[in-house]
Amino acid sequence: MIDIENLKAKFSEIGPLLNERQLRFVALAEAKSLGHGGIKAVAEASGLSRRSIERAKAEAGRCPALPPCPARRVRRPGGGRKKLAEQDPGLLKALDELVDPATRGDPMSPLRWTSKSTVKLARELQKAGHQISANTVGDLLKQTGYSLQSVRKKLEGASHEDRDLQFRFINDSVARFQECGYPVVSIDAKKKELVGAFHNKGREWHPKGEPEDANTHDFMDKKLGKVTPYGVFDIASNEGWVSVGIDHDTARFATETIRRWWEEMGQERYPQARKLLITADGGGSNGVRLRLWKKCLQELATSAGLEIHVRHFPPGTSKWNKIEHRLFAQITKNWRGRPLSSRKVVVNLIGSTTTESGLKVRAALDENVYPLKQKVSDEEMAAIKINREDFHGEWNYSIAP
Repeated sequence: MIDIENLKAKFSEIGPLLNERQLRFVALAEAKSLGHGGIKAVAEASGLSRRSIERAKAEAGRCPALPPCPARRVRRPGGGRKKLAEQDPGLLKALDELVDPATRGDPMSPLRWTSKSTVKLARELQKAGHQISANTVGDLLKQTGYSLQSVRKKLEGASHEDRDLQFRFINDSVARFQECGYPVVSIDAKKKELVGAFHNKGREWHPKGEPEDANTHDFMDKKLGKVTPYGVFDIASNEGWVSVGIDHDTARFATETIRRWWEEMGQERYPQARKLLITADGGGSNGVRLRLWKKCLQELATSAGLEIHVRHFPPGTSKWNKIEHRLFAQITKNWRGRPLSSRKVVVNLIGSTTTESGLKVRAALDENVYPLKQKVSDEEMAAIKINREDFHGEWNYSIAP
């Protein structure tokens, strides 16, 4: 009985030292020494096909007539199977038409509305008469300069014609207020976060083999729900306040956060301030067109005794808001790789966020209810003491107490 395992061990040692031609002759010699069933056993042990060993037998009979093999070369020039792209000249063009960005937008393209996996690409090519496997499709894509890529966030929408002028206007306002010792804050709402044992992107150091477990599915916990962190970032002092809301992100929630920042942090730092400058995006709960936003600002101005000036960033430039990269980005880094298992955990992680540049953050849970669709009448709007600037008064205005 032939010992296959012993044969495999023998070929695993000698195989790497031989080229293809030499390996065929060694396999043939081993098969002859084994007698009946030797070719089958050697083929299984060596990884060669029976046909290769049979070919070695034919080559052995005419070996003297063969030209010497070139150094480092196994096959004679021109040997081996032709590449699929050479056998099928129209294959590369057909593949390129399926995945080319210009063709992707064509509604008639067969893969316009599906993901372009190698399996689906191979299936479409086979329908067109090309015999190809999914693995070969992947090889051809790499050879022709394609690679797997994710969508990159870069487009910001159409740029307003006065975009740069508004940025200069904001910068001049900030400089003027800071020279006078008045507070300048950047405000915005961070994206809503699921509360519970959910997966959170990023990695954190843990004892080896002891990762923190999270739910396999992101179905919202009906009891814990979601939270909305709304932030106020003091640009000059590099300090921030974040209210963690459990209800809707409305204009009243936004102004309540500003009020809490003023009472908890701002008033102590700026005891003589009579004015406050707010820089904000043009949409969301502090949007340019929201009547409730202006009504709530009026209430805040009156209760705090502050003249509140607002500067909105032009459309498509929300990422320029300083709170995005000076505060929110640091919060995201601080809680990376950790499930936000409770509201208390969210508040504590936000409040413990620091940077080498000296960022300090305070956070608190806001359990108030903020109903949607609150109407502001024309009479209420008329009562607001709003003064619009000559330059884009819809973006730049102030509200007096």
